[in-house]
Amino acid sequence: MKRKKAAVNEVFGVAVERGYFTQNPLSGLRWSAPEVAEEVDPDCVPNPVQVGRLLAAVRVLSGRGPHLYAFFGCMYYAAMRPAEVIHLQKSQCRLPASGWGLLNLKGGVVMAGKEWTNDGAVHEVHSLKRRAAKATRPVPIPPVLVCMLREHIDSFGVTPDGRLFRNAAGNYVDPSAYGITWGRAREAALTLDEHALELAKRPYDLRHAGISFWLASGVDPAECARRAGQSIQVLFRYYAKFLAEARNHANSLIEESMRRWEAQDGSAEDA
Repeated sequence: MKRKKAAVNEVFGVAVERGYFTQNPLSGLRWSAPEVAEEVDPDCVPNPVQVGRLLAAVRVLSGRGPHLYAFFGCMYYAAMRPAEVIHLQKSQCRLPASGWGLLNLKGGVVMAGKEWTNDGAVHEVHSLKRRAAKATRPVPIPPVLVCMLREHIDSFGVTPDGRLFRNAAGNYVDPSAYGITWGRAREAALTLDEHALELAKRPYDLRHAGISFWLASGVDPAECARRAGQSIQVLFRYYAKFLAEARNHANSLIEESMRRWEAQDGSAEDA
């Protein structure tokens, strides 16, 4: 609602500049956005074992499954937004034969609709979210995703412009298409109880799962935010429950370190 109100306000602002109105009709409007729950629900976020089952189910699906296996892998292991995965090009990938790799993200593809683009195309390439036009975001990726991407390129190649993922016609992957594939994978991989919890209901929940796993593993929140392309404020707002778990993990590490120092001090006194 805030976004739509801002868009309408901009339209009225232009109308005032062009003389259609003497003042912005929204200037005197008193309205507050209703409160919404912004935190990610842990019950909807799959754990690593559940993610493994879902990705394995995608891989063996007929049709587009094998092609989208690494697509969904990017959303989990690199916590990429779908638009960023759709735009991912081979030139952005550093995929060594062993060890960790690197993705240097440079933008994303969104479906804007023909009436909203300058050239009449359905899709439009944008810069990284809330970043300058030429900004990049380097994201280290674990060996498992490096292998997934290397195998994907070997099996499917890339488009003439270097993109890793495409539809049957060679164009951009459509959200509705990968959404259908994800739905089929959920049906194949999840139990009735997991379905009742709406676990991983959307492909975007893979990104939530990736960030949540980083936090639960004890990765510094600032580094999590940088890799995910978020502000630290957004991270704290959306992942408060997972940050609490990370704090407990940090407390355990601190206690363990204190015990080691106390043990060393006791040994010195005995000597």
